Amino acid sequence: MSIVEIFILAVGLSMDAFAVSICKGLSVRKLYPRHSLITGLYFGGFQAGMPLIGYFLGTQFKSLITSIDHWIAFILLGLIGANMIRESFGEPDELNDSFSPSTMLPLAIATSIDALAVGVTFAFLNVNVASPVSIIGITTFILSAAGVRIGNVFGAKFKSKAELAGGIVLVLIGIKILIEHLFFS
Repeated sequence: MSIVEIFILAVGLSMDAFAVSICKGLSVRKLYPRHSLITGLYFGGFQAGMPLIGYFLGTQFKSLITSIDHWIAFILLGLIGANMIRESFGEPDELNDSFSPSTMLPLAIATSIDALAVGVTFAFLNVNVASPVSIIGITTFILSAAGVRIGNVFGAKFKSKAELAGGIVLVLIGIKILIEHLFFS
């Protein structure tokens, strides 16, 4: 994967965290810099850690399913992207103004499950995982920290658009992987 493809993937993966960050920003009356820092660290850390876990899990099963790895990548990214697109048209989430570990940990896990699946695809596609994991984590940190501020200033009107854009990006990456393996390998 090129650095541009990794960055586009990172932005797509971070859209769930960005959308939740916007909601976190909406939920607080007085925003402090620590709110952005806490949000960025939780979401960026989990978005970096989950693909790493997925990669190591994927390498354990790689020899068993190498012949269908492109289909697995396509299906996983397609399902994740489709789910994000579906969620972008759903009802708004209830707002919670807490930044405690008991609030942030479940949000960080929930927004990074898709990154776990992407990590599995990295193993199947023989991607050197160090660079993508770093870029995904840093991108998510920046977008999540900014999302808190954006949510606090601008409101909920961007949440569904961010999820929609992220879902479309993931579906397109899945299609690209499938096309490359079917027609250009």
